[in-house]
Amino acid sequence: MRYLALAADYDGTIAADGKTSKATASAINRLRTSGRRAILVTGRRLEDLLAVCPHLDLFDYVVAENGALVYSPATREETLLGKRPPASFIERLRSLGVYPLEVGRVIVATWLPHHTAVLQAIQETGLELLIVFNKNAVMILPTGVNKATGLDYALRKLGLSFHEAVGIGDAENDHSFLARCECSVAVSNAVPSIRETTACVTRGANGAGVTELIDEIVANDLFRLQDCLPQHLIAIGMGEDGTPVTVPPYGVNILIIGPSGSGKSTITAGIAERLMEQAYQVCIVDPEGDYGSPQGVITLGDRQHAVGVGEVLGILEDPKINLNVNLLGIPLSDRPEFLGQLFPSLRTLRIRTGRPHWLILDEAHHMLPREWGHLSDVLPQSFGETVFVTVHANHLPSAVLSRIDVVMAVGPSPEKTLEEFSSASGHALSWPAGLLHSDGKAIVWFVRENKAPFAAAIMHARGDRIRHRRKYAEGDMRHRSFYFRGPGDRHNIKAHNLAIFSQIAEGIHEDTWMYHLHRGDYSKWFRDSVKDAYLADQMERIERRDLAPAETRRLVRDLIESRYTLPE
Repeated sequence: MRYLALAADYDGTIAADGKTSKATASAINRLRTSGRRAILVTGRRLEDLLAVCPHLDLFDYVVAENGALVYSPATREETLLGKRPPASFIERLRSLGVYPLEVGRVIVATWLPHHTAVLQAIQETGLELLIVFNKNAVMILPTGVNKATGLDYALRKLGLSFHEAVGIGDAENDHSFLARCECSVAVSNAVPSIRETTACVTRGANGAGVTELIDEIVANDLFRLQDCLPQHLIAIGMGEDGTPVTVPPYGVNILIIGPSGSGKSTITAGIAERLMEQAYQVCIVDPEGDYGSPQGVITLGDRQHAVGVGEVLGILEDPKINLNVNLLGIPLSDRPEFLGQLFPSLRTLRIRTGRPHWLILDEAHHMLPREWGHLSDVLPQSFGETVFVTVHANHLPSAVLSRIDVVMAVGPSPEKTLEEFSSASGHALSWPAGLLHSDGKAIVWFVRENKAPFAAAIMHARGDRIRHRRKYAEGDMRHRSFYFRGPGDRHNIKAHNLAIFSQIAEGIHEDTWMYHLHRGDYSKWFRDSVKDAYLADQMERIERRDLAPAETRRLVRDLIESRYTLPE
């Protein structure tokens, strides 16, 4: 299920003339029976609501007083999310002739045209208060308190986020919580400003409109509205015409393929950042410890600590936390078994909470090897919202490849990369004439749509880009290693990472060291293989200076250590 909660206003929405019909109450009960949650969001005081609504037990939570009070009908627990204005302010309103005047636990409310007197009292007292209008009602609240903040509290208590919620309302004070819900709906009797800003308007008014919405949620999860929510699309690249290439946030699997250093991490980091910017929860599974601690992400596990599935699930219970699962503490041969335990557990969490919204599997072939015999026991019949990152498509099982919706190929030979995917997955490839690879671009193929692959610019993360620092510092760079050969190719000494490079640099013969220095080989390696432009620029400055060999060795060592933490 995509939508796990309905947040509904009371007056003018589920209620007409202050009363809820039996048909509407029956519909809310059907919603709950389907496994979804119901939250009432109202400007009314709780005591008023208890007096007029006999169906509060149908709701998991009641957000009352326009977001200032959250009530649990099951436990009768009340939580205040703000403070009532001081008694002196209320007395000043009364002295100004504001009547009627309703005083709740936090909210103070009256009616038009007393808003001018309310504003005068706020100016005189110098209090930081907010005036909210709801048709003819005038509500005074602490700043920062509205229906959206109250709903946020209720959803977090349920372990849900706004992305699992559908909101329905009718009046001006509903704007805040409707705008935050993944999908917003207006009843037909809603004020124009609400009807104009929601994804759809019901045919029926009041409770009939709510019933109509609930029936559609239960029947098909609002399938017809999936293309009516452009604000939630996720950009994965930039097209030739300057418009973003986007995917919906639900029901899509992405495969990012290419050789080491070709830009896979840049694409993945950008997608992850944009998901998190839109408050989608992301879980990264990082087999090689390449992701470090990206901004806004908690990292669990390291070389000394083998992370457990229970730890992962415990952290992901909070919808506002994004997680990087570092598998360095788990032996390579045990990683498929770890994913075999994690994947079903995450699926269960998704069924219950809708989260994590997206799963990113870096070096996916480590956890899903092609010949792994337990794959059918681990993978559900259908899954979505997963990014698979790998070097070769044919390293992954065909059962995974058959469920890919979008392929992004990077590197010098994207045509061969996509041909490999086509052969392994069974999706027919038609390579368009004139389509060429160029630096900074990926070839994007929407495999289930009737259109050919096309080029799109890679979109970098706006924050610190996720970089393969550990691999360059102490891993194996393989064909991108540096070879100390010296004049006349006297040597063939391989430095397969920066740590080994620094060690060799300290002891290699002076002629060999200076031979590569004067040729600019070190800066070229830093730029082309390590992919660190800053390191390369600084190295070029050292190469151009007339320094003693020992001084150049020291400067290079210090430069590398300042950028990378090398093992001792």
